[in-house]
Amino acid sequence: MKQEMGKVPFALAGIDHIVFIVDDMQAAMDFYLNVLGCQPGYAYPELGMEQVWAGNALIVLWDHTHPGGAGAKPPVAGGRNVDHVCLAAGPFDHDALRAHLAAHGVEIEREAMHGGARGLGNSFYFRDPFGNKIELKGPPPHPDA
Repeated sequence: MKQEMGKVPFALAGIDHIVFIVDDMQAAMDFYLNVLGCQPGYAYPELGMEQVWAGNALIVLWDHTHPGGAGAKPPVAGGRNVDHVCLAAGPFDHDALRAHLAAHGVEIEREAMHGGARGLGNSFYFRDPFGNKIELKGPPPHPDA
């Protein structure tokens, strides 16, 4: 077990969303809405993306066959079809988070302001030691966001 390198500069609040790569949006929506009982969420038609509510979290369905889904990587035969998992965090200091990740040898791939289950928030994208993409997303910067 690796030794701790100091306090983590954020508090996890749970899973915000997970992104599944699909190739048939109608079949995906039918399954998540009609089989699992999810509720419709946000739609991003220009990206070929639909979101459905699963309790307090979102499941994002991203169609890699849609012209706007160029960023979605289809699964290799027998491979994974999850783009990333988003972990919801409490408020955090961006510089402290950057320093914390750097101290652990974790490279930040991207920083952005994105929507999710709690609204718009600052996101940091990086990979775990196994190559899984993680998005750490803070709360909305304004209470009414």
